[in-house]
Amino acid sequence: MRLVDGVATARPEADVSIAFVDAQHTDLAAALAESVADPQAIIVPLVLSAGYHMRTGLARGLDRLPVAGAALADPLGPDERIVDVLVARLARLGTLDDEDVSVVLAAAGSNDPRAVRECFETARMLGARLGRPVTLGFIAAAIPRLPDAIETVRAVHPGTRVVVAAYLLAPGAFYDAVVLAGADAVAEPLLLPGEVAPESLVSLVLARADAIAQDQEYRSRV
Repeated sequence: MRLVDGVATARPEADVSIAFVDAQHTDLAAALAESVADPQAIIVPLVLSAGYHMRTGLARGLDRLPVAGAALADPLGPDERIVDVLVARLARLGTLDDEDVSVVLAAAGSNDPRAVRECFETARMLGARLGRPVTLGFIAAAIPRLPDAIETVRAVHPGTRVVVAAYLLAPGAFYDAVVLAGADAVAEPLLLPGEVAPESLVSLVLARADAIAQDQEYRSRV
């Protein structure tokens, strides 16, 4: 994964590895244990918001690891560095300067109300950066659903061109759903196959890890 490669390059003195955990995995502790052997390991979840699997599944799995001392960092979002990339992806479409363009932020969705609130916060941050309102739409699990959000924008602003910013880490089934949701144009997701990970995302992952490392250092002194 290019983001992990970028983190390893930026922090060569660190032992950086990747672990894949299926959201449907029945034993997250076992999945994590396959890759987490260092008792002082810092696990940075490459997720954009703190949904159920972040707050409950990963946290419980961490408690059951065979090594003591491993720590779980915060999710990546919301954060201004993600907004940096969202704006850059939208800029590639070449439509942001058009007055008749409306922006919708597409998020995966979650049953966790805290994760939903975090997505709304990202939409607010993106709107503040662009200097225009940004409507939020979810692909699953939460409302408003993306097609409904797009149609609402068109109803409120007749004649507008709807451009979607994809609040997704990478291409896949969710991004395919965004493309089919009915917008006039869809920006690319945050990470792209074959491209180096944006420096802002690498910086964000390192910041999440450093926050945990500083906390571990503080706790070792008290």
